Amino acid sequence: MKLLICGGGTGGHIYPALAAVSALQERGVKKEQILWIGTKGQMEEQLVPQVGLLLTTIPGGPIAGMPLWTRAINGIKLLAGVFKAYQIMRGFMPDGVFLTGGYVNGPVALAAARRRIPILIYLPDVEPGAAIKRLSRYSRTVACTTAKSATYLPAAKMVVTGYPVRQEMRDAAALSQEQALAHFNLTPARPTLFVFGGSRGARSINQALTAILPDLLAENQVIHVSGTLDWPEVARQATQLAEPLRPYYRPYPYLHEEMGLAYRAANLVLARSGAGMLGEAPAFGVGSVLVPYPHAWRYQKVNADYLVEQEAAVRLNDEQMAEQLRPTLLALLADKEKLAALGAAAKQLDVPDAAGRLAQAILDLRKEGNR
Repeated sequence: MKLLICGGGTGGHIYPALAAVSALQERGVKKEQILWIGTKGQMEEQLVPQVGLLLTTIPGGPIAGMPLWTRAINGIKLLAGVFKAYQIMRGFMPDGVFLTGGYVNGPVALAAARRRIPILIYLPDVEPGAAIKRLSRYSRTVACTTAKSATYLPAAKMVVTGYPVRQEMRDAAALSQEQALAHFNLTPARPTLFVFGGSRGARSINQALTAILPDLLAENQVIHVSGTLDWPEVARQATQLAEPLRPYYRPYPYLHEEMGLAYRAANLVLARSGAGMLGEAPAFGVGSVLVPYPHAWRYQKVNADYLVEQEAAVRLNDEQMAEQLRPTLLALLADKEKLAALGAAAKQLDVPDAAGRLAQAILDLRKEGNR
């Protein structure tokens, strides 16, 4: 099968597709049969070639939430992207198109629909954004992380696959917590909090955390992935910690290969509620305190509420962190029974074969294309 993949901009759009690619390879699809379309200057330019996949780029830019002039410029780019995507498909001749999110999905979907190439959309979040809702009219199938998405999408198009966690994360989940803690030179004698805010970081989480670090580190230990934007300030503040506390704090600007080890070391996670939390926290059986990003569409709030309903997480709003983050974290980290209950509830949501299910849905596109 020749497959065209389009997804990028954030890890939440890229990592599920990479997990699906690994499962496709296990089913006989070769790397040279896959072409990835992305955008210049985005994460996919680094991550996709790293795994040996061919990447090409088309023009594009965000529309939603942008000033009028920016929307006009990016609208022109997206129109040019449709033409470029059409040319790519004419040369590559894919049997199917797999979309995972990002603003270049629009041009690729329109070009694929024009050429009558079957499309599968993967929806990592519980609720689709406006773009996915619009594009779903062109798709044969919408693969979803959870059946809860039936609230927002036609049930006839849905297939529930679960969230495809990449294999290196699964491998880390199979390790013992002691092995993961040893990698970070941390002790099993203290509860461990893992904090991150996505590939670019989350400034409000970083600021709220550093304000309470001395209190947290009195009896706990913290692995903190700040993101690259706030790293200089986080690194500076780390040097100002009292000497007895420093052995229990591990700050990093970004983790890739070691992300799974950080999850495995954790007794609790503090994070945004991007789609990855629907799959990664369950894969590791760890509970979380989720702080939805307040300036995006409500999908992060819906993700957080879903995990709270499943008793796998606690939700805090961004504006609540100044007052509630410290008591919330300290109470949870001190309560072994609550941590165990959150972790067990999260583990119940895990779908270990999600990547395989998604790969099979992609392979089924070829059959649909031959109808």
